[in-house]
Amino acid sequence: MAKTKIKTHKATSKRFRLTGSGLLRRTRLGKSHLRRRKSARAKAEFAELKTVQAHGLKKRVKRLAPYLKQK
Repeated sequence: MAKTKIKTHKATSKRFRLTGSGLLRRTRLGKSHLRRRKSARAKAEFAELKTVQAHGLKKRVKRLAPYLKQK
């Protein structure tokens, strides 16, 4: 009997990426709207991905998105 596939949590798969070395990277919050009042420096920081440090969060993301793509 074959194992069943685990469904990926789509919101998690859109927010996180795995690097080639296996680091978990996340996007910044607040990118989509109300950006006129933010400074140019703050807006520039939205473009870069942040590395996830917390072990508990890494474990949770792995559980929610087991087939996360490496990029």
